Amino acid sequence: MTQNHVSGMETSAVSVLKRAVELDQSGRFQESLVCYQEGIQLLMDVLKAVKDESKRGHYRDKIKGYMDRAEQIKAHVNQMKEDGKYHEQIRIAEDATGYSYEALFKPYISSLLTEVWVEDPYIRHIHQLYNFLRFCEMLLKASCKVKKIHLLTTQDEADSGQQSSALAELKESLGAQGVSLDLQYSSTIHDREIRFDNGWIIKIGRGLDYFKRPKGRFSIGYCDYDLRQCQETSVDIFHTKHTKTL
Repeated sequence: MTQNHVSGMETSAVSVLKRAVELDQSGRFQESLVCYQEGIQLLMDVLKAVKDESKRGHYRDKIKGYMDRAEQIKAHVNQMKEDGKYHEQIRIAEDATGYSYEALFKPYISSLLTEVWVEDPYIRHIHQLYNFLRFCEMLLKASCKVKKIHLLTTQDEADSGQQSSALAELKESLGAQGVSLDLQYSSTIHDREIRFDNGWIIKIGRGLDYFKRPKGRFSIGYCDYDLRQCQETSVDIFHTKHTKTL
């Protein structure tokens, strides 16, 4: 492994661990835990590549410190979950970037996740349908084995069949990937909520539709949602030992 490669890994580790500390200090413990784990792994990779014993001792001390803090956070989060008191809030500022579905939901996805419930009254217009498609694609790429996705939304009465045909096509496409899509409609639904069967509940003030319209089809952020500007909203995360079904 070249020195440049090692330096690159160390830079990445510092960046991730800096983010972990910021999240930790902000009380966003589940997110910070994921960053600590990623940063620790990067530091361990650096440790394996370094031969100088004094540097190895330095990295071992750093790793131990971060591991100790990660264990404390893990114990705290587990206790809060056990007591049914876990709650954290993320505030997305107007025009903020870096909040793609992958970035937002990653801390709450685990190998135990197999079923997802989405309640969102606004999966009707074309950009909202694309948002839901992107959410499903995110689940397919994530480190989980989702087998069923439930969607409860409102039916667009003024629609000429766009909503129903789009969701029917998505249902068929997901089926080809071994994932079933259960569609239900309600004329009274108002709240927005996403539930994972590993216990996590994510409530986004604007539902999945929190991205701003891009300035043009060839503007930065049109394809990569990490670079897409957001509308101001809040995200509340809870945990329950009993995942309610629709």
